Amino acid sequence: MLKDGWRPRPFRQFLLKVHSRCNLACDYCYVYTLADQSWRSKPMVMAPDLVTAVAGRIAEHAIAHNLRSVRLILHGGEPLLAGHAYLRKVVETLRAAAPGGLHVDAVVQTNGVLLDEAALRTFRELDVQVGISLDGGRGANDRNRRYVDGRSSYDAVADALALLRGPEFRPLYTGLLCTVDLANDPVETYESLVQFEPPMVDFLLPHGTWESPPPYRSSDPANTPYGDWLIAVFDHWYGRSGETVVRLFQEIVTLMLGGASASEAVGLTPSTLVVIETDGTIEQTDSLKVVRHGAPVTGLNVVDHPFDLALTHPGMVARQLGADALSDTCRDCRFGRVCGAGLYPHRYRPGTGFLNPSVYCPDLYRLIGHIHNRLVGDLRRASR
Repeated sequence: MLKDGWRPRPFRQFLLKVHSRCNLACDYCYVYTLADQSWRSKPMVMAPDLVTAVAGRIAEHAIAHNLRSVRLILHGGEPLLAGHAYLRKVVETLRAAAPGGLHVDAVVQTNGVLLDEAALRTFRELDVQVGISLDGGRGANDRNRRYVDGRSSYDAVADALALLRGPEFRPLYTGLLCTVDLANDPVETYESLVQFEPPMVDFLLPHGTWESPPPYRSSDPANTPYGDWLIAVFDHWYGRSGETVVRLFQEIVTLMLGGASASEAVGLTPSTLVVIETDGTIEQTDSLKVVRHGAPVTGLNVVDHPFDLALTHPGMVARQLGADALSDTCRDCRFGRVCGAGLYPHRYRPGTGFLNPSVYCPDLYRLIGHIHNRLVGDLRRASR
């Protein structure tokens, strides 16, 4: 498809919802606690014939676009509920179907409570990387990330991280995902995560829209609680970044210096991610579940439709158009190219859809402005 010289970028990240249920009951989870409740009608596990169909469609897409590498993201729910033997079969099926010259990188994103030595041996044999979700120390993590019966999940995750950090499995460790909770002290949260020696920490903002704002996000633009929280972490981290990468900060600094973002949280890099649900349906980014029931739906499935059809879906196109998909407010903003209006679902407002700044606009502006001032100040001092 061509439009004023624009053409879609092929998908390079295929997020497979291999299991649609979870063994934790996180308060903020976009899959189970927000507007979209489609998980209730999904099969628990993706059937083997659908895994085969996905493998064929990825191979077809790679051949059509002459791709040399793609990333397979094993996701859920909680993917380890499907068992590591099942996950092995998924990875082997997709790699066996890959055309010559295509490398299929694989990563599993897990809450960690079922991650044991047997699973890690499987992942080591397959060279499957492992990312874990953790929100800080025991108190911070258990504020939101508990079992259904209210029990703490912290010890199980800490035990999994002890295994993952060992010399046998350390090369698989990609890092930690942490959802920001303003009730948790920012510096204490950061230090609690760093004690697990993550190669990377990725701070995520709780999902929300202009219609359903995140906690403590008011209409007052002078109120920037999330920006202030992240600034406290940045100031503590800045200058000692050798101990770990903080992805959000690294992306902002890279964008400030004229580079491109590798994250959809900031910047204008076209999205190349597509989601495949346990029933084989092809969907947009699953964080759109915060918007309304059915918001990620494309009407396509892997049995009947190639991934190229999904590239023409208006939602997919909007996430690849860069500045052309931004509101006038964002295009006129001094930090518009860096912020990129934030995460796509966070822009939603009834009546104007996604043609708005992020519901986190004041927080992002404050954070980016603070990082800008720190960089400029250091550059000036270095040039004296």
